[in-house]
Amino acid sequence: MEAVSLAALRRYVVAHQGFATRFRRARAGDVETTVHRLGCVQLDSISTVERAHRLTLTSRVGWYRPGTVSSLLGRGRIFEYWAHEACLLPIEDYRLFKYRMLELRDRHWWGRERRDDPELKTHVLDAIRERGALPSRAFEGSGSRGMWNWKPAKRLLEHMFAAGEIAVAGRQGFQRLYDLPERVIPPEHLEAPTPTEEEFRRRYALRAVEGRGALTEAGIVEHCRLGGGVKAIRPYVDALVEQGLVRRVAVDDGGPPVVVVAEAEIDGEVPRAGVLLSPFDNLLWDRPFAERLFGFRHLIEVYKREHERRYGYYVLPFLLGDRLVGRVDLKADRREGSLIARAVHREPSVRRSAVLDDALDRALARLARTLGLERVERP
Repeated sequence: MEAVSLAALRRYVVAHQGFATRFRRARAGDVETTVHRLGCVQLDSISTVERAHRLTLTSRVGWYRPGTVSSLLGRGRIFEYWAHEACLLPIEDYRLFKYRMLELRDRHWWGRERRDDPELKTHVLDAIRERGALPSRAFEGSGSRGMWNWKPAKRLLEHMFAAGEIAVAGRQGFQRLYDLPERVIPPEHLEAPTPTEEEFRRRYALRAVEGRGALTEAGIVEHCRLGGGVKAIRPYVDALVEQGLVRRVAVDDGGPPVVVVAEAEIDGEVPRAGVLLSPFDNLLWDRPFAERLFGFRHLIEVYKREHERRYGYYVLPFLLGDRLVGRVDLKADRREGSLIARAVHREPSVRRSAVLDDALDRALARLARTLGLERVERP
């Protein structure tokens, strides 16, 4: 097995992400291409700075017109489904995820058992068929007690979405618009045969490596949310190696080998510019791998109580070149037109310098401009 240095691997992984280092304006095609290149882009409802998917995409393509993602969904150019979590996915992978839809026909992604009310299901489908794509708020009902507090129609829509019986045709605000799959998904993908479990795991493992650049086998499992751990995924990686699609590479830090696409050249040019990353950015999904590559322990603290937080509520890691050098607790005040840095934390090994401050100022200014904010406030 060939061996590479950890430093070369780090440069390769960062370069593979294609982060933008200057302000850009992107079109719908750029967004679609980036979703395809990354393989999936995570969605999250928190908008303290901006929705997670928009931060992930703008950090690569630059500013794009609001409503672009919703339009791409409605035109069947991308689709939304459960991948790493709720994600935007390239439409070509719809046929692949038909296997996961089969897996989820009797339960939700979060494990809730499916129990349909036939009369309600008929009512919901008739309404969508007659009125077009609808959000859950279009249906009456009150929430049940419990963690999710979903009303019956919302619960039904979520189960039908997980099973592929309806599709997401766009969003109003952040609410899904549910429609009939045949009105959203192009027929060549909708009517494609459902893959076997073997095909699903093998092809999804390949998509994960293509999108992330390099992953350990444990990272593939985590990216794809596959059961069975490393022992279960290894035969599928072996098959991809035998097909000449990927190869394993040893790393000089003595950690587990990584899997890369067969033609990968393990190194890369990384511009010496700063980028503020979504806390849900693809680069950070595999936290043990991020700590191994960068010496950076990634924390998401939005779900913690205030006194339990170390860095802040909505914290964006700061990537400078090929290093994660700090974290910024940010808030967008849209009424005042300000991007507010409530706290800036340097990593323990990083000294404050004029170069670092200038890079952070530039990254904050670029993010503010991308968000349509006029000014930056920072300590």
